[in-house]
Amino acid sequence: MKTISLVVAALLCVPASAAELHVSAAASLTDVMREIAPSYEQRTGNVLLFNFGASSTLERQIEEGAPADVFISADEEKMDRLQHRGLILKASRRDILSNTLVIIVPRDRRAKLSPADLTSDSIRNVAVAEPQSVPAGIYAKTYLRKLRVWDRITFKLVPMDNVRSVLAAVESENADAGIVYKTDALSSNAVRIAFEVPVSEGPDIEYPAAVVADSKQRAAAQQFVDQLLSPAVQQIFLKHGFRAAGRR
Repeated sequence: MKTISLVVAALLCVPASAAELHVSAAASLTDVMREIAPSYEQRTGNVLLFNFGASSTLERQIEEGAPADVFISADEEKMDRLQHRGLILKASRRDILSNTLVIIVPRDRRAKLSPADLTSDSIRNVAVAEPQSVPAGIYAKTYLRKLRVWDRITFKLVPMDNVRSVLAAVESENADAGIVYKTDALSSNAVRIAFEVPVSEGPDIEYPAAVVADSKQRAAAQQFVDQLLSPAVQQIFLKHGFRAAGRR
């Protein structure tokens, strides 16, 4: 009887308006979102259904009508395009965090690498996220072009679907080096950071979040977006290596 009473009490604590939220989030948010989810779900009764991928892929899915209540992009451009088309709610949009680019190598490599070192014959290939559409690849291309390195290594670049694919390529030693976000590098014991792009010199990497216009759960979706800016959640982001939004 006591057990039944506890179950009933727990059920009574779940709001009657509990919702299923489809969250399309940049692949670089995979680990941190999976850490945030359990406490959020327990507190609100809502269920988070994640769809992780390259921001460009997620943008296209939303344009094509795929189920999504919240979109979290790894750059402003993808969100801007959806906003221009009226596919996200402009008033719901928030910049929730920032990130930093790093060059990674397999864990057993000891030498530090500067961006210029990527041109060396000792680096046979460099994995990058697809530089025409995926934010991490676009950021990498912008930064290395500024240093006049990009055009010198195009023949050894290996474009990947998203930043987590780049991480996997370096982890498996199928790539001598890769360019990912700092947060991706910190999530793996199989790689190490050979170079961290100084915040003042690198691209401005901001992650906006917004409610998708077609959402049937707008209130719950907005609540989730706003929760991402709460002090408790921001501390989790910082623990994973993210930076607060808008702080260069």
